[in-house]
Amino acid sequence: MFTHFSTHFHLPSSSSLFFLHPFYKSSSLGAVSFVAKDKEKRCRAISKSRTQEYEGVFQTNVATLKLSEINVEDVIVIDDEEEQDIRVGLVNKIKSILSSLEDGEITISAYDTAWVALVEDVNAISTPQFPSSLEWIAKNQLQDGSWGDSRLFSAHDRIINTLACVIALRSWNMHSEKCDKGMIFFRENLSKLENENEEHMPIGFEVAFPSLLEGARGIKPLMCPNDSPILKNIFEKRDEKLTRIPKEIMHKVPTTLLHSLEGMSGLDWKQLLKLQSQDGSFLFSPSSTAFALMQTKDGNCLKYLNNVVKKFNGGVPNVYPVDLFEHIWVVDRLERLGISRFFRHEIKDCMNYVSKIWSEKGICWARNSNVQDIDDTAMAFRLLRLHGHQVSAHVFKHFERNGEFFCFAGQCTQAVTGMYNLFRASQVLFPGEKILEHAKHFSAKVLKEKREANELIDKWIIMKNLPEEVGYALDMPWYANLDRIETRFYIDQYGAESDVWIGKTLYRMAYVNNNNYLELAKLDYNNCQAQHLIEWNVIQTWYLESRLGEFGLSKRDLLLAYFLATGSIFEPERSHERLAWAKTTALLETIKCYVRNEDLRKDFAKKFNDHIDVRDYSIARRMKRNKTEHELVESLFATIGEISWDVRLSYGHEIGYDMHQCWKKWLSSWQSEGDKCEGEAELLIQIINLCSNHWISEGPSMQSTIQHLLQLTNSICHKLSCYQKDKELKGISCQENITNSEVESKMQELVQMVFQKCPNDIDFNVKNTFFTIAKSFYYAAFCDSRTINFHIAKVLFEKVV
Repeated sequence: MFTHFSTHFHLPSSSSLFFLHPFYKSSSLGAVSFVAKDKEKRCRAISKSRTQEYEGVFQTNVATLKLSEINVEDVIVIDDEEEQDIRVGLVNKIKSILSSLEDGEITISAYDTAWVALVEDVNAISTPQFPSSLEWIAKNQLQDGSWGDSRLFSAHDRIINTLACVIALRSWNMHSEKCDKGMIFFRENLSKLENENEEHMPIGFEVAFPSLLEGARGIKPLMCPNDSPILKNIFEKRDEKLTRIPKEIMHKVPTTLLHSLEGMSGLDWKQLLKLQSQDGSFLFSPSSTAFALMQTKDGNCLKYLNNVVKKFNGGVPNVYPVDLFEHIWVVDRLERLGISRFFRHEIKDCMNYVSKIWSEKGICWARNSNVQDIDDTAMAFRLLRLHGHQVSAHVFKHFERNGEFFCFAGQCTQAVTGMYNLFRASQVLFPGEKILEHAKHFSAKVLKEKREANELIDKWIIMKNLPEEVGYALDMPWYANLDRIETRFYIDQYGAESDVWIGKTLYRMAYVNNNNYLELAKLDYNNCQAQHLIEWNVIQTWYLESRLGEFGLSKRDLLLAYFLATGSIFEPERSHERLAWAKTTALLETIKCYVRNEDLRKDFAKKFNDHIDVRDYSIARRMKRNKTEHELVESLFATIGEISWDVRLSYGHEIGYDMHQCWKKWLSSWQSEGDKCEGEAELLIQIINLCSNHWISEGPSMQSTIQHLLQLTNSICHKLSCYQKDKELKGISCQENITNSEVESKMQELVQMVFQKCPNDIDFNVKNTFFTIAKSFYYAAFCDSRTINFHIAKVLFEKVV
């Protein structure tokens, strides 16, 4: 029995079979289901000039979408088996990566390796404890005589790596020719430090580098310069920083200073050993731990270094492990690239791993840490919450002081990516989480100020396009962020293996920044886009045969309806849901536009209710009739039959009766309430879930939850529609924040209901439909027409290259 929301999708029965459409022609009117019906046929988009050039995004864009210039047939070709094999191969490669995640795939640091190579055998005199580290140094000098990242030249990185490696080799009287070559590079490139961006200076450079220089001057053959103005400036910065280091505090509580002990003197090792990490390291830093081993001969330090040196065959990274960093950043990249659906099981395992280690104080880049950072904590918080794990927003109180938020306790500046990830996390807030409201306002303010000052440069990473990535987040609130739009922009922003991270030296994370992810994302996006373009042709044919244009629906409104559906539900296998959403929206707009006064509304609803059998209505047979409300009723009935038949063919269950009841309920409210009717969102949600293959078990608790979700979403979407109409009437063309506090509070409640798991919960895919619809209404209300036109052109018609 149908209630306000179908709690059981009906299997075929005598009462529902009359909604099968005997005149249905799948070639022109039904959902595009060739992916399911004929798996050998695939499609992709080919590059071709289709629209005018679009420049700028958001406020700067003045693009006008010209439908007449878009030739869909130009961008559709049949995919070959070779490309399909490539996609399958990429998916398998990435699955292999995800199944092998352990302590982190990270590149070796020559600087840290040099510190490890300096360690003297704990049981002998004048013998290296780690000869394999010296071997690694000897084998990895670059052609110009330096050590460091070979793909990106950074003077800071090359200078400190080179000096450390030369000192290590000279200390053991090895490879004098390599040392000489290294010192030539050092002296010739030292002046380049003057022109380097200070934001990209390695961690602790101003302390560690002078410490190395002082050590090098004790080795006569090195002949380090001591009269350079650059060096004088660096020493002054070192002295200034050392005076600010609270040595009393650093000996009592864990701080980030444990990561950089090799640059300090006057340390109380008896106290510091009490702050050692569980794995024997000092905050997971091989160089800091090597220095500690030199000073203390501590067995736990030795154990940690033995493990890392063995793992990396002599070399060591600048930090290890990086298991949490890797797990959460990999998931974030896959989701934003739009390919996470291929790896649901692996992503679930990643999030379960992070959840087990999560603490009320937050996390850092590695497990079992006594120090936490806001960057990893914010990223993990957002992902854990969106994947249904219980996490408290109170965690961010540990990173707040005097109304400001910082990456680490005791810091006095805010890194761009730390604030960026805090901003993203703060938008996933539940009702009453004031700390997240505060974090959102603070992080947005910091990022906007940096953008205005053209200072969107980060101290932790050198990446392809950080300003655009941050700009997108600032200009497109999460509530309005449709999945396909974010993916389209992020594919352009993601640097893959060209992105490099900044620690004590430059380093790369092969499983976070991976070309395979980007290649699969591009192939998949173009494949999805090609199907969307075929569906757009289908929708246009349906539009013409239904004669909706004659009833007042413009081609642009039709395109917007399809775009909102495609921007939210993009997967090829979800064609039924996407097309049902678009057609339902088109019919809703047509009916509201054509049938205006109350008497006509009542007459229309009566005509719909009076029709029981739709077998006599074939759209093709009505093409030459004059337009009447009766014709519009026929189009509605025929569309219900077409959607129902398509779903029956794919999933084996009949939804025609339920769809009829959904429309009947909406028409009943609409005929008396008109524009005040709040049921449009409910109608869309019901039809999308009916067209999916998700089942809902019956039960009072389920009914209660569904009713609450429906009431909440109806209220949100109606208010957003009113806001949008008001904005159009006033002629507002620029983007404005939706400041209605009632809408914001209800969105927070909806987020909590959808993403917070409860006992005997509804299928998440069903719940998520409510949030998906609310986001589409928010998007339409938030964005101006020029921005929407730009998004449509870019997302639907511009191929990724």
